[in-house]
Amino acid sequence: MARAKNDSLTRIVMLLCFGTAFLSLVVHWRITTSTTPQPNLAKTSKTALRAHSQGHPNGITLLSAFAPSKQTTLAASQNRQLVVDLSDRRVYVYSGETVIASYPIGIGKKGWETPTGSFQVLHKQRDPIWQHPITGKIFSSGTDSPLGDRWIGFWTDGRNQIGFHGTPDDEVIGSAISHGCLRMRNPDVRLLYKQVNLGTPVEVRQ
Repeated sequence: MARAKNDSLTRIVMLLCFGTAFLSLVVHWRITTSTTPQPNLAKTSKTALRAHSQGHPNGITLLSAFAPSKQTTLAASQNRQLVVDLSDRRVYVYSGETVIASYPIGIGKKGWETPTGSFQVLHKQRDPIWQHPITGKIFSSGTDSPLGDRWIGFWTDGRNQIGFHGTPDDEVIGSAISHGCLRMRNPDVRLLYKQVNLGTPVEVRQ
C-alpha cells in the first residue's frame, strides 16, 4: 500500500515538473516574440526625405547633436508661417494672412537646388559649427563662420540638414550660391530667428 502511494506521489511530482517546464517555454516564447526588432521606421523616414530632397546627397552637416524633438509637432505661436519664393529670392514672414517681414536670400546652386515643398522648423541653434559636405573641413563658430551666427533648419535626412543661416559675405545674397541652404545677412537671420519657433511651417516655392 505504501509503495502504491509513493508511486502516485512520484507521478504527481513529475507532472508538476513537466507543467512548470512547459509554462516556462511558453513565457520565453512570448518574451522573445515581443522583443523581436521591428522595421526601422527612422530609416524609412530618411529614405522618404532623400527622395523629396531633389538630388541633395549631402546638404549641410552640423557638428552638433540633432534629433527632431517632440516640440516640432507643436503649432507655432502667433500663427506664423514662412514662405520662400526661390524665383524672387526672398523669404516672407506671415502672421495669419499678413506679411510682417521679408528678407533677401541666397539659394541653392545648380546641382544643389533648394528643395521645394511643405516643411516646418525642426532645429534652431546659435553659433553653429559646420562641416563642409565635400571637403570635410570643419568651420568653428565666429564672425567668419560660413553659417553666420544663427541656424534655422527645416529639412534633414537624419544626418545632413538644410535651412536658413547667416553668412559673412553679404554680396552673395540674392544669388544661387549655396549647397541647398538659404543664406541670409546676419542681421536678417537674427531677426528671423526671433520670429519663428519649432514647428513653424515653411513653404518653399519655385
